[in-house]
Amino acid sequence: MPVTATIRIQQADFEPAQEIAALTNGRTDIGAVVTFSGVCRGSENGAPIAALTLEHYPGMAEAEIGRHADEALARWPLQGLTVIHRFGRIAPGENIVLVVTASAHRQAAFEAAEFLMDYLKTSAPFWKREEGENGAAWVEARDHDDAAAARWAKS
Repeated sequence: MPVTATIRIQQADFEPAQEIAALTNGRTDIGAVVTFSGVCRGSENGAPIAALTLEHYPGMAEAEIGRHADEALARWPLQGLTVIHRFGRIAPGENIVLVVTASAHRQAAFEAAEFLMDYLKTSAPFWKREEGENGAAWVEARDHDDAAAARWAKS
């Protein structure tokens, strides 16, 4: 049976345990579930963060994440895949992103989750603005994130 990814971009919060249960309940073909939950920090390099605002281009963001989810499904033997990314104003301690990968064995689930998070961190069509003591500023890309994503390039 072909596996299709569940992809949601939403303003509302989500509950990771409910998303894992939705993917795995009643399944006996799954031996490993790997999750990554990204949460808004309250500081960056010692400076307080009041909130993050995430913007995206509706339609394009879903299509791009879907393209990378399809690549993960082609590269690893997954039995399930969920990606949820929030947009809007997000306060410290609130969820930002969730990636859930399910496979018969752990290695595929771990690698697929890392691949998707490296993509989401570096190339997904989201723009992030941090609000802090000195006002708001757009967050620039970071070299270490690009280096992490580069390991997945096909040669």
